[in-house]
Amino acid sequence: MVRSLGAEHVIDYTRENFTRAGKTYDIILDVVGNCSFATAKPALAPGGRLLLVVASLGQTISAAPERAEGLRVLADLAEAGAFKPVIDHIYPFERIVDAHARVETHRKRGNVVVTLG
Repeated sequence: MVRSLGAEHVIDYTRENFTRAGKTYDIILDVVGNCSFATAKPALAPGGRLLLVVASLGQTISAAPERAEGLRVLADLAEAGAFKPVIDHIYPFERIVDAHARVETHRKRGNVVVTLG
């Protein structure tokens, strides 16, 4: 699925420790929430970025200075049609319990969306 979205290289974290492979990357995207900057640093190319989909409060706060610029870049990319969102399931707000249950299965492929109204 990730390759179909345009990723050049995909690593299954359950099978390979990317920090020990001796390769460096411009962008490391952690969609699971098990990577810290300290862990990823040896695998980041000069000027490389670690993108955390799931982040702790401390990680979120430490990223704040770069957040505004990054959000502008992401907004421009989205406007240009560079994103292909992957949505696993859409739930109305009244079924938020079901949405959480779907996420907790750890079998979702993409995002679970909760709509308002």
